[in-house]
Amino acid sequence: MSNAPLMPMATAVWLVENTTLTFKQIADFCQLHEVEIQGIADGEVAKGIKAYNPIISGQLSREEIELSSKDENRSLQIKSSDIEISNLEKKIKKYVPLSKRQDKPDSALWLIKQHNLLKDSQIAKLVGVTKNSVTSIRNKSYWNYNNLNPKDPVALNLFTQKDLLDAIEKAERRIKREKKQKEKEKLSNPVTI
Repeated sequence: MSNAPLMPMATAVWLVENTTLTFKQIADFCQLHEVEIQGIADGEVAKGIKAYNPIISGQLSREEIELSSKDENRSLQIKSSDIEISNLEKKIKKYVPLSKRQDKPDSALWLIKQHNLLKDSQIAKLVGVTKNSVTSIRNKSYWNYNNLNPKDPVALNLFTQKDLLDAIEKAERRIKREKKQKEKEKLSNPVTI
């Protein structure tokens, strides 16, 4: 089954509907039985299966289909079985109950007060709010600022202690880099009196 097309039954449906290939050619390409292909053509097999175009997916070319259509003894050759399937997991946003939604701005305020070396973008990423919200909380211009109560986000289970320590470590490295940069600039631009 190593050289079968993706979704062989759906591919067979498309080939039956859109080409003049023989049942044997389609069966061999899709690694199905010739009787199944006959059943697809008769409308008895694969009812409700949506046709899948192997040309769009890059498994067959129009030229390949035309060559095999002209010679019924020629079998179809799959272009490539190395079809790239992305396995990047998308981050799923977790539902936050209404009762817990106020915890995010409260947590952002707590982080601003307790760890002022963290950038607004770091706080926003940790807590799960926008950077603009964090900036407005820091500037005391947040719409609900007077009702905010600083709360420890780790205690509220918004993120782990390790996440917080990693963010603080990153901020400390950034501050050291900025200090070194300023020192370099001072040395390269001596002040003349």
